[in-house]
Amino acid sequence: MRALRLFGDRDTRLVEMEPPPPPGPGEVQLRMRAVALNHIDVWGWRGMAFAKRSLPLTVGAEAVGEVAAIGPGVAGWRVGQLAVPYGALTCGHCRACREGRDNLCENVAGVKGFHVDGFAQERMNQDARLLVPVPGGIAVTDAACAAITFSTVEHMLFDNARLEPGETILVQAAGSGIGTVAVKMAKAIGCTVIATAGSDEKCERARALGADHVVNYSTDRFESVARKVTKKRGVDVVFEHVGAATWAGSLLSLRMGGRLVTCGSTSGVSAETNLMMLFQRQLRIIGSFGASMRNIADGLAKMAGGLTPVLDTVVPLEGFAGALERLEDRRVFGKIVVTL
Repeated sequence: MRALRLFGDRDTRLVEMEPPPPPGPGEVQLRMRAVALNHIDVWGWRGMAFAKRSLPLTVGAEAVGEVAAIGPGVAGWRVGQLAVPYGALTCGHCRACREGRDNLCENVAGVKGFHVDGFAQERMNQDARLLVPVPGGIAVTDAACAAITFSTVEHMLFDNARLEPGETILVQAAGSGIGTVAVKMAKAIGCTVIATAGSDEKCERARALGADHVVNYSTDRFESVARKVTKKRGVDVVFEHVGAATWAGSLLSLRMGGRLVTCGSTSGVSAETNLMMLFQRQLRIIGSFGASMRNIADGLAKMAGGLTPVLDTVVPLEGFAGALERLEDRRVFGKIVVTL
């Protein structure tokens, strides 16, 4: 079978490998159909000092597959059914896992495609407990965006930021994969959305998604726009994942008691914070990483209801490295999906 393997920094190769054995007890074998790209793929591809792993490594952290075989003791699945695999190797036994808070697993063994072999291979075995069924009518390329993209936004907006209908939200980097989904999910519940993007073209595309106000952060101060739009009150929620470049402005954009939820730091991991403003304005900063399997199921339900991801491009497995370069350079609007 074919697999896309990382041999070193920026060195991916499409190779032939032995297919996996028949699925064991509690396992399902998937015929992988599509992989969606994320910044974690870029970080792993260009080399990250904190990643404890052995190379070569099969890449791909977010995917969808088709059930090809079912192991002993597995119930509730049928051959041919689409399934979204959870991207982390959780233990299933710790308190967090038992409570359905999968992304807080105390004994996680790694993230697939980053620490251990990922999904960019034609067949693989997966624990059945780490699979989420795909409702009927969802396109394969859309379902590929459920395990990280949709679930991350679900977890950020509703579990953590507790976004409510009618609130005002500032969505940073609205042209990104999670940014486009955040705009659509916030608008779906009747929020006022202020979206930022790095070019006029992306701003117009964010407006077409439903954003009420758009700001080109390369030429305008988004915090000034946020204060103006809200008549100096400030926004209720900031959806942050850019990091150092937008951090101070994001905090300034919040109303008294506002909430900032963050899951990323693509522009840098260190940023100064005005602590006096933090406590005087009673701001809440919430870190968010990954999501639960419930979040994946909730995201798939929204897809089934018509809220679909924005797809920038769909490319074959041979185009994976070139797609990573485009993502690294931010020459995308929405998601890049790789088909197998």
